[in-house]
Amino acid sequence: MAPPVPADAAVETAAPAAVAAAAPNGMARKDVPSAAPPISVVSKQTVRPVGASAAVVGDLRLSVSDMPMLSCHYIQKGLFFPAPGVSTASLASSLAAALSRALGVFPVLAGRLVTLDDDSIVIRCGGGDDAAVEFRHAAAPGLLLGDFLVPGADVPTSLTNALFPMDRTVSYGGHARPLASFQLTVLGDGAVFVGFVANHAVVDGTSFWHFFNTWAAMCRGAPVRDPDFRRNFFGDSAAVLRFPGGAGPAVTFDADAPLRERILHFSAAAILELKATANGRKRTGQDQDDSSEVNGKVTHDARAQGSGSCREISSFQSLCAHIWRAVTRARRQLAADTATTFRMAVNCRHRLRPAISPLYFGNAIQSVATTATVAELASSDLGWAAAKLNATVAAHDDGAIRRAAAEWEAAPRCFPLGNPDGAALTMGSSPRFPMYDGNDFGWGRALAVRSGRANKFDGKMSAFPGQAGDGSVDVEVCLAPDTMACLLRDEAFLQYVSSSPAL
Repeated sequence: MAPPVPADAAVETAAPAAVAAAAPNGMARKDVPSAAPPISVVSKQTVRPVGASAAVVGDLRLSVSDMPMLSCHYIQKGLFFPAPGVSTASLASSLAAALSRALGVFPVLAGRLVTLDDDSIVIRCGGGDDAAVEFRHAAAPGLLLGDFLVPGADVPTSLTNALFPMDRTVSYGGHARPLASFQLTVLGDGAVFVGFVANHAVVDGTSFWHFFNTWAAMCRGAPVRDPDFRRNFFGDSAAVLRFPGGAGPAVTFDADAPLRERILHFSAAAILELKATANGRKRTGQDQDDSSEVNGKVTHDARAQGSGSCREISSFQSLCAHIWRAVTRARRQLAADTATTFRMAVNCRHRLRPAISPLYFGNAIQSVATTATVAELASSDLGWAAAKLNATVAAHDDGAIRRAAAEWEAAPRCFPLGNPDGAALTMGSSPRFPMYDGNDFGWGRALAVRSGRANKFDGKMSAFPGQAGDGSVDVEVCLAPDTMACLLRDEAFLQYVSSSPAL
């Protein structure tokens, strides 16, 4: 069992900056106090794996896909839930106990990064005092669920950022700090937020949500799927990313640049309309019945393998093309001949030959980029932009994956996350991740996904499945303030955006 919460647990305050609650138009509401109450950390608890097979796992060497992430922030994602209907003490205790058991399945997350004599970096998941994570219980008695989920307004980041520990921790810092951390926040109306933070050099989105699902399953007593710790994604590479003097990297973007952040909801019907338009046809009954394809990116990718040049543009590619064109229009300062870039992460697990396990633990992703000038996007239709995205993704097969790995081995470097020329978009996460379907802790379906401020910059987007599980998609959009203002006045873009269904 996890150690009990001590009666004299340290208390610290993660007080958000004074903010005004948002009105539906995104402006400050005048009918509430301007200063929001703080989110206070009531207790901190060290949680160790139970039944861990750390000795069997041993040291795990960072792969050619892990090492570039050492300059990225830890991933920060979490879920809002309705009031669980149990006491806070019981809730915190059950979550900590389930977390301990989940870490027994994933002992790597209780480890640390270690640089060996040859400068290679491994995850050391053996026993000892360092084999642990931190679990925090926080309280926000003056905040309600509605203060966080405000329809038609920007995300209240001064509040959401306080829902996560290890804020802005760079992944290289896993040498001295835990590889994962967790926070339960209880709001004044009884709703709760369960936040998970994980080192991005240790997990990608697939592994992140696999662990989250495992923790939830342990809490409700359901069976779990063991991760695959084999290092068979270029695990035999001898390439090393060196940091002379042990000075770790910094993030490759300006983390303090002003941003606006908003969650935009696209219904299944709107996305399928975009797909039909991109493929040059009217929407049919078959499109309407195929709503699962919106969230079935892996299935679509697998279906497209070997299909020659007649690859259907997917729903998600159509949605991405719609966003790419609209954000480029909103960036009024860009010259017509400026090259714009749409970048997205591609899951390589099923693309390699032979394929590796879908449960492979670690980063098995590569970034692919599609480029077009401002003038090309402005003068071409949705289908043209979507076809370019489709071609880029379709071309990233086994050979392309191996060439990209070989190029990195020849010149090891951190991944250049960011938007240095002001003309790039980066799509992270995926609507196929089991954010809702796999994360029932025993209190029912989650109400909303939210993230912290990790790895956010002008042009960073993250795609989440819609809460209803009906094929809709929520896109978290981070843009420079002027660009966001222009985007939210673009009727051609907004005609496909709708309000999220009432919770």
